[in-house]
Amino acid sequence: MRAIDTNVLVYAEITSCRHHRRALELVTELAEGVQPWALPWPCAYEFLRVVTHSRVYHPPVPLARALSDLRRVLGSPSLTLLAETHRHVEVMAAVLESSQASGNLVHDAHIAALCLEHGVSELLTGDRDFARFGALRVTNPFG
Repeated sequence: MRAIDTNVLVYAEITSCRHHRRALELVTELAEGVQPWALPWPCAYEFLRVVTHSRVYHPPVPLARALSDLRRVLGSPSLTLLAETHRHVEVMAAVLESSQASGNLVHDAHIAALCLEHGVSELLTGDRDFARFGALRVTNPFG
């Protein structure tokens, strides 16, 4: 199963992003397709945080629109939302220890751990920091 990272959602939302067209195609393809795909819950919240933040995008996306767009994505029948299970402490510790992630990279480790915990084989992201999590195959759909 494939999962998408926050930046894919953000690029699909923000029309001025240089990767907008590709991200929108990718999200649409996944959401309308029959192949199972996944989204870690932290990515949904991070998407809302980023696109509605006035210091990140000017003007920011209105919350009502961002929520509406996120609801459409979350409504995909082939989507699995990734949340912590009873094994999360062990998986998260293993990811942190093997990657030596600390500080701001702990958030990325959380996303990687959720993917691994749920058997996700590939994470689609433009964020190179995920390369440190060797147990997870990372694909950059933008380049």
